[in-house]
Amino acid sequence: MATTSDIRNGLCIRYNNDIYKIVEFLHVKPGKGPAFVRTKLKSVTNGKVIDNTFPSGRKIDDVRVETHKFQYLYKDGEFYHFMNEQDYSQIRLLEAALDTPELMKEGEVVTIIINTEDNMPLSVEMPASVILEVTHTEPGVKGNTATNATKPATVETGATVNVPLFINEGDKIKIETASGSYKERI
Repeated sequence: MATTSDIRNGLCIRYNNDIYKIVEFLHVKPGKGPAFVRTKLKSVTNGKVIDNTFPSGRKIDDVRVETHKFQYLYKDGEFYHFMNEQDYSQIRLLEAALDTPELMKEGEVVTIIINTEDNMPLSVEMPASVILEVTHTEPGVKGNTATNATKPATVETGATVNVPLFINEGDKIKIETASGSYKERI
């Protein structure tokens, strides 16, 4: 058993008969009244995000997890197949278990969180950013770097990302996986 002082990003807890991963948290000490912890929890089973407030010092039921590096192999219907880099065993996960599956290309290495009690995969953590090639966008105009205007671009995985006007087809761009937004041209 842990308490609210042990809360951190990425911690998996058992709450309301489900397992949730803490996405973000904030310790609040108001001038009047007791302290509390405001959290944003994401269900690892169905992907639903909820906001919850825990009183300070409350006991929480944490779940013991392990992280393993897996390589993304391919998509088969609504299942995504991964291979463990250590023992070459393969697992498959539903699309709902992934945060941004549209930004994952074959061969990408991800971290999968596995529950140690029953060896079931809980969630997939993508790298902070990915580099993808632009396959379709309107032609870029030289000199359009002063404004913050954007245009839609389709990348090699099929995802659509808003990019600056100077990006052309064939350019490689870095995309932040947490927000799915353009970061820079490579």
